[in-house]
Formats: sequence, C-alpha cells, structure tokens
Amino acid sequence: MRRVTVTERQSKQRRAVRAGRPPRELAGEVDARILDAAQRLFLEQGLAGTSVDEIASLARAGKPSIYCRFPSKETLFTAVVMRGLLASIERFESDAPTGASVEERLESVGVTVLKWVLVGGTIGLARLAIAEARRLPALASRVNRMARERGEEAVARLLGEVAQSDELGKMPAFAPKRLPTTARIFLDLVVLPLFLRALFGEKLKVLHAEIRPHVARSVAFFVAACRHAGVT
Repeated sequence: MRRVTVTERQSKQRRAVRAGRPPRELAGEVDARILDAAQRLFLEQGLAGTSVDEIASLARAGKPSIYCRFPSKETLFTAVVMRGLLASIERFESDAPTGASVEERLESVGVTVLKWVLVGGTIGLARLAIAEARRLPALASRVNRMARERGEEAVARLLGEVAQSDELGKMPAFAPKRLPTTARIFLDLVVLPLFLRALFGEKLKVLHAEIRPHVARSVAFFVAACRHAGVT
C-alpha cells in the first residue's frame, strides 16, 4: 500500500475545508476565521449589507463550511454578538474583588466590569444588535436575554465572593437565593448608566475617566440600600 505523503495529506485537508467538512484539528481555526470575518463585515456594513459570499471570501472558507456551522446569516450574527459579549464577561469574571472594606471590594467589581464593557468592539456589537431590533425583533430579544443572563450570573458570582465577609454575609440581599436579584440591581445601578451613554455615542475615553467616581457614588448608594433592607 502506498504511503500518503505530508503534502497529499495537507491537500486533502484543504479540499475538506472547501467542501465544508474540515478535519477536527482545523475546525476551531476555521470557526475563528468565520466569526472574525463576520464580525468585521457586520460592524462595517451591518447585517443586511453583508453577504455570506463576502464573509466566505474574507474568512478564506467555503460557503458550505459556513452553512454547516451556521444555518443562516442571522444565526451567524447571533454567534458573533454573543462571542464578543461573552468574551468581555469572561475577562471581568476572572478578576477577583480586591479591597479592605466592603465598599472597596464592591467598587473593584464595578470598575472591573465597566473597564471590560466600555470598549469599542463590545459597544459596536451592542449597537449592531439594537439596530437590527426593528427588523429582527426575535433575534435582538434573544441576544439581549442571553447577554443579560450571562452578565448577571457572572456578577452574582463576584458579589458572592464579596459577601463572604461577615458584614455583607448577614444582609438579606446577599443571601444565596437573593443574589441573582441583587446582581441585577447592581448592574442597573452601577454599570447600565455609563453603558447606555456609550451606546448613544459618548466618547469612551471620556467615560473611562468617569468610571471610578461614578462607581464610588453608585456603590455608596447600593450599600446603604442593602444595609437598610432596601434591596430584597
């Protein structure tokens, strides 16, 4: 039996990629190329203005390879948006809260979240999802729900770490069954105001300069509400 050479094996792999069935060791790389290309074109041209042919060309992947992963352009769009948002969540989730006091540790959570959220790519993808809300309401609703749920889960875990202190651990708002609601309120109070300003076009450099004073004020209000059982 004739032995298959390295060159022949590589040629078969390239043909498999073009046919939409990449070998296992190349699948992740092809996925990344497709998502990277789609994100670039969606941000530049919007969902309606981007074709799968353009994505395939930029990604150096065949259309069958794209469709075997993403049944439609809308499915690919959802994957692109969620990949970007989840990447931000994973980054801030990996940073443990720091600080001596309860307020300082909560401030570190808020500052960390905002620094990872207020970046051009994340804001651009969020704007894109909003822009498609009228034409594709179900898609926009799904992206919004998934992003909020994952964000709230991540912040709830961070707040759970902060709540290990004796002071916070005794507050009803930080009881395990109430942490999801407390995390939602924390995001709405601390993160959402600056995030909305970014969505409406305020310069990210200006907003970054406001992060620490904004978070300090918001956390002071949040902690006062928790201490007086205002967050339940």
